[in-house]
Amino acid sequence: MKGQTFYYGLASLIILVSAVSAASAQTLGSSPANPGPVGTSLAGIIECGQGYTSHELYDMKITLVEAVRGEQARKRVGQASSSNKPAPAGFEYVLARVKFEYYARGTPGLCVHQLLPDQFTAYTADGNDYKQISVVAPAPEMRKDLKSGEAFEGWLVFMVAREDEAPLMSYSADKGGAIAHGGGKWFVLR
Repeated sequence: MKGQTFYYGLASLIILVSAVSAASAQTLGSSPANPGPVGTSLAGIIECGQGYTSHELYDMKITLVEAVRGEQARKRVGQASSSNKPAPAGFEYVLARVKFEYYARGTPGLCVHQLLPDQFTAYTADGNDYKQISVVAPAPEMRKDLKSGEAFEGWLVFMVAREDEAPLMSYSADKGGAIAHGGGKWFVLR
């Protein structure tokens, strides 16, 4: 009986260690459960091409350089354009400065990636997306046609609930006509 109890205990320990290892093996930034913090660079692959044309693979790297909330974000949004209105009660602006790098994996490497603000979405910590807003972002806005070997750094504007202490931002190339392999990239906006 003592030997049987030992083996049950050992089996339970092995199962627990396996579960912990699987959870920690999840790649940083690959899901809302494991978002990358400010300063983190996340790598991915974009497939470029349409229809029956040749599809090329490109490496991308996204870095959340800075996240700004509260009064400082409100001032910057107001300075970007007089048409920008204050956030409604219970909400506030969040600015994200993002660096995006784009490199061809092979030849010919001529596919241009259309980088758009709509490819970035803010979410609550429990996975509900915040409504896209129409405001003028501080310059430069995160909008550029990138060729292989180019990098661009620009601003995005989101509106989140003021009490949301850890809103998330996700990038999805699919909204720009490309396909992102391995899913979207996730960051925490704080």
